Amino acid sequence: MKSTGLGILIVDVDGIGSRVGETRKLRGLTQDGLALLIPCSKSLISQVERGAKPATPWFVAAVARALRIDVTGLTGQPYRGTTERTDRAHAGIPEIRLAMNHWVVPPDLEATPRPLDVLRTDIRFIGRLLDSVDYIALGRRLPGLIEELAAVLHDSDGRRRREAARLLTHAFVAAKSVAYRLGYIDLVSVAVERAEQAAQVTQDPELLAFIAEERCQVFFASAAYHSGLKFLRAAHRVHDDTLHESEPGLAVAGSMHLRAAIMAARLGAAGRSEAWAHIGQAQEYATRIGRDTDHYGLIFGPANVHIHEVATAIELEDADEALRRDEGFDPPPGLAPERSSHHYIDVARARLLTGDRGRALKALIKADRLSPQHTRHHPMARETVAGLLRAHSRAPESLRSLAQRLGVKPR
Repeated sequence: MKSTGLGILIVDVDGIGSRVGETRKLRGLTQDGLALLIPCSKSLISQVERGAKPATPWFVAAVARALRIDVTGLTGQPYRGTTERTDRAHAGIPEIRLAMNHWVVPPDLEATPRPLDVLRTDIRFIGRLLDSVDYIALGRRLPGLIEELAAVLHDSDGRRRREAARLLTHAFVAAKSVAYRLGYIDLVSVAVERAEQAAQVTQDPELLAFIAEERCQVFFASAAYHSGLKFLRAAHRVHDDTLHESEPGLAVAGSMHLRAAIMAARLGAAGRSEAWAHIGQAQEYATRIGRDTDHYGLIFGPANVHIHEVATAIELEDADEALRRDEGFDPPPGLAPERSSHHYIDVARARLLTGDRGRALKALIKADRLSPQHTRHHPMARETVAGLLRAHSRAPESLRSLAQRLGVKPR
């Protein structure tokens, strides 16, 4: 399949291209000047700024570094709603921020914390909310759960303290995931640091390896892909012996390779061979496990590796390869909605790049049905919807409806 070059007008009035142009001018740079800093062609910058070409994660990261701005300054995250109803996903963030302080200072609770068995059940429920991407419910439940676990930790010693720390590790990881997906980059770093501190209390080498895998999102959040790959190589040297002793360990190791594949792909052509090498290693681990698993809240197995194959190809801007690898594949029904939704967003990006607007829209509608909150807050879902709007002289009702749900406005 050959890319047609049709239907790739990605930015709307508040899109990435517009923000690139505004920030570039604020820094007193011409398009030629920015191209020298990245480096890339002036033509690429011009095309992205006027909406003639999509702003890929690699491009956004490079521009952010050159213009000395956070990535979220270009993506526009967090995507706040304009009414109480549309902004509810963000309502829990202030309370999550406050709850983070209770690692250092115990909370003043009005009631005695519930037993650890009950709190453990709550942690499992938090995991299900993450898989289904219910930011509203997470924002309501997570801060109080962190406070309760922190109170137990501060008031315990020995085995009970270690178990409270284990549960608190997972609570902090959940807070990290919410912050990352909603675009609160500063909170991602704080949550990861707290998770690592709690994991150290448990003295569990496998849990510490899991936290190393989760630290990758700090590098994703700051677009520090070179540093992230360097960190992962070091993490493998430290944790490899531990990770090959059990199925959960293999899932952590495989997930590290999937993280590395996307980081390498976002380096562009320079990272192509490394990206596919990491996919190959993850495939080997998935084959050894032989099924899709959910250890430590990680979704790892043959299906998620396949999803990352498609994601790696599209991050490398190879839409034809992404669609080739997607051919005949559908995420299994039991897979976490977040994973399936993410896959259809990537497929939509590939379809749009090859000019297949109809199937791009169908893929986005699937993503939205599977996980509406995830789709609404995903930068590439929003950019692809904006691209579809720009590609139609008269957008179909289904596209207009999707754009309204995501809060994307046509130019």
